[in-house]
Amino acid sequence: MKVLVVNGSPHKSGTTGKALSIVEAAMAEAGVESECIWIGARPVRGCIACEKCSDTGRCVFCDDGANEIIEALLAADGPVVGTPVYFAGANGALLALLDRVFYAASVHGRLFAGKPAAAVATLWRAGSTSALDELNRYFAFSGMPVASSTYWNLMLNSGEDAFGEDVLRHLGRNMAELAKATAR
Repeated sequence: MKVLVVNGSPHKSGTTGKALSIVEAAMAEAGVESECIWIGARPVRGCIACEKCSDTGRCVFCDDGANEIIEALLAADGPVVGTPVYFAGANGALLALLDRVFYAASVHGRLFAGKPAAAVATLWRAGSTSALDELNRYFAFSGMPVASSTYWNLMLNSGEDAFGEDVLRHLGRNMAELAKATAR
């Protein structure tokens, strides 16, 4: 069992990375491995609606990680995607990648359907539920069951968020159980 973890922050070891490591540790304790892909701070292209992905299930742009995420997600039992919150929403570069990843997968036959998924947001003040909603829509529209926790899957950037860390540990355990239950 392996879950793909996507760090959608330009800062590899920032709050989003810390939050995802809490989820990964909880999944590991439950016997589920993880692989992490960091999108980094490199330029990311948006979808240009060329529809070439309908033939191949892959994006025509090969220079920014979209196809790497598609391949890794096809091999994984499901994803956990984390984002920092910018202006009450998810990171724009992450959304541009996910638009291409999930569009390619959907027009080529709903490639991710049935795989459980989870979203995580990190923030300073407000906007977490908007960001989580943005990410969860990719999963819902792709036929993927969404793992939940005991509250919103978020952690504050304050560095001291024991409640948020506990929510993320529950999320990791729930994601592990859902991945085991839906394994193909």
